[in-house]
Amino acid sequence: MAVIEELQNVIAGAAERHGHSVVGIGRGWALGSGTIVAKDQVLTNAHNLRRDEVTISFADGTRETGTVSGVDQDLDLAVITVPTNGRPPLEWADGAEPPIGSPVVALGNPGGRGLRVTLGFVSSGPRSFRGPRGRRVAGAIEHTAPLPRGSSGGPLLDTAGKLLGINTIRVDNNLILALPVAALRERVEALGRGEQKAAPRLGVAVAPPRVARKMRRAVGLPEREGLLVRGVEDGSPAAGAGIERGDLIAASGEHEIESVDALYAVLDALPADGKLPLTVVRGTDERELEVTFS
Repeated sequence: MAVIEELQNVIAGAAERHGHSVVGIGRGWALGSGTIVAKDQVLTNAHNLRRDEVTISFADGTRETGTVSGVDQDLDLAVITVPTNGRPPLEWADGAEPPIGSPVVALGNPGGRGLRVTLGFVSSGPRSFRGPRGRRVAGAIEHTAPLPRGSSGGPLLDTAGKLLGINTIRVDNNLILALPVAALRERVEALGRGEQKAAPRLGVAVAPPRVARKMRRAVGLPEREGLLVRGVEDGSPAAGAGIERGDLIAASGEHEIESVDALYAVLDALPADGKLPLTVVRGTDERELEVTFS
């Protein structure tokens, strides 16, 4: 019984001390949760947002209208400016990766429908997942604290009540991945100041190499590693460079493009002049193109 009472005290204590720092995003059976991280600032997942103005529901039932101050779609992060009226922000953890077996407390307020608090444990080493735009996000914390739908954007705390991450995505067997925002504190603070940092976008939809190989075989073309272009966005850097649907993006300079992550890597290392060389295969012809990013 002593162990059960101790667990009860951990959960009840987290609700009492930190529940006022957890908010609902949207109303009713809607979007998600959020976390007060600074005066008049709420952190949530970018995928919880539908417009620039957001309804924020506090734990005591009051509501305020907030405005989005900064969004990072690649990291699935957003900061909302809203009057927090003296409600204290959560304290940041030190950013170190919590080891497997560490107890954690997860909180949410799904769409403002009321506070949820559960206890769990870190169940894996750092994981990765793909953000809304397909970029891989590394360092996620996998844990076993169960949460209902609409809890994404709510905090994951250590037993001292410090902020480790925000719960972001549900994976196999109802395990949850939390984005390690303690390690991303500088980025969160920059979003709160309205500093946008848009990663360069080529403006193409691509198929993975295995699909590209299969399709090239189907039409009698020799196999070649690369990403098959399935579509090109009008007005995009790719369209300006002459990339077309059906092209195979094979390389950038000396770097082979053998995966989506390899393409993101060369985009992230874009030269200061904003020009990216690409080797593109069109049918049996190999072409050298230069993509210019503004």
